[in-house]
Amino acid sequence: MAVRRVTWRERPWLRFAGQRLGGLVLSFAVLVVVTFVIVPLIPGDPAVAVAGQEATGAEVARIRAELGLDQPLHVQFLDYVGGLLTLDLGTSFSNGQDVATVILARLPFTAELALFAIALVLVISVPVGMLVAFLTHGGRRSWLDHLFNVVTSLVYSVPQYVMATLLVVVFAVGLGMFPAAGAETLSSLVLPTLALMLLPMCVVSRVVRRETAVVLDQDYIRTAKGWRIGRLRLFGRYVLPNVITTTLTLSGLILAAQLGGAVVIETVFAFPGLGQGVVQAILERDYPVIRGTILVLGLMATLIISVVDVILAIIDPRSIEADHD
Repeated sequence: MAVRRVTWRERPWLRFAGQRLGGLVLSFAVLVVVTFVIVPLIPGDPAVAVAGQEATGAEVARIRAELGLDQPLHVQFLDYVGGLLTLDLGTSFSNGQDVATVILARLPFTAELALFAIALVLVISVPVGMLVAFLTHGGRRSWLDHLFNVVTSLVYSVPQYVMATLLVVVFAVGLGMFPAAGAETLSSLVLPTLALMLLPMCVVSRVVRRETAVVLDQDYIRTAKGWRIGRLRLFGRYVLPNVITTTLTLSGLILAAQLGGAVVIETVFAFPGLGQGVVQAILERDYPVIRGTILVLGLMATLIISVVDVILAIIDPRSIEADHD
């Protein structure tokens, strides 16, 4: 009996995974080129930064040769790509350390901050958005709907660095409740996490409120209410699954953006993560550390979005079909 070969169309998961993998490879290639090209545009000479302002021209030229900066740009790029292929991110100009070691020392702080922030965003925003939608459904409690829109719009309009500064002034300097900088204790995470989560929390809660309001107007929800299903069961079984898809998509994008927002927040709070590290590297013209950090942050953001896509495909297989159409 002949064995029938299974085609790609009969295995949508394989094609879906292949598309995501191809996207990751392409994104990584673009990141490599972009990070290599834009970093030398930073004003200042790395050789002068290493040698010092008092160094002679001969000393600067010697250090430039040691750093490989006297080579043509295409030669530097080939050396850079060759190092990446062997998982070598290079050596720091400023302290001579392996760039991978520098990044791995700071990565846990940024990951901890970003994960805490997005976890709190989801835990708070989803219930709040659904509750406001339920309480204001059908035109009821218009004052609550107006208050919700005003508060979320106001908080969202404040830039993150301004929000971070306000939190420091009020809770660290004024009330003395939390440390203003550092990461020595768990309480040091409170203010940076708040500064990082407040803006996305407003966005997610508004989206959840809107999506919940749309779902509550659907015929199957009216039918479920007619069966006298309890409110918790109604929301858990019929409303939440239809809201969570949009919420997860938005949350994935926000978490990816949080990695970039961490640069500002970590600088304000002197938090020893990748954000503060890349700012310090820019000031020191440390090209390998800048490139390695941006590359890692960009790759993490791309991975996060891809993982969210896979989770959404598991929750709602129709997303795979839509992706293939």
